[in-house]
Amino acid sequence: MDINIKTLQVTAMEAAVKVDVNTTPPIQKEISALQIQPVSVIEMIGDVDSSTAPLVQKQVLPLVQPGSQILLDMTKVPYMSSAGLRLLLSLYRLVLSQNGQLLLVGVAEEIKDTMSITGFLDFFQISDTLDSGLKALNFKLHVFST
Repeated sequence: MDINIKTLQVTAMEAAVKVDVNTTPPIQKEISALQIQPVSVIEMIGDVDSSTAPLVQKQVLPLVQPGSQILLDMTKVPYMSSAGLRLLLSLYRLVLSQNGQLLLVGVAEEIKDTMSITGFLDFFQISDTLDSGLKALNFKLHVFST
């Protein structure tokens, strides 16, 4: 089991910050993090359950700074257990305590249904696409492949 964290180089609006997040075993999961001040775009790939949520939390929570804008891309997360929901709630509370914003992107219908039933959906702003999420944060992103 491996967790792979990609580093992406992004140029946007004269501010490009390279985020280098170390690889942490032992879960098959991929997280890409890129920081474009003040927006952190975090892409998660794979299931978020009791075995992966603590590792994801360890990598994601340190990205939260005062006034952070976090865009969590969940387009490639097909399943989320209650541990994953707790992770989202912890992230929400931390971002809120830092006077920041958290936006979820591409949440699977099954996960949305679970969030709705549990009342979690009321806490989050959700967009269908990365572009609409960035627009909701009033931010334009220009990505250059490396």
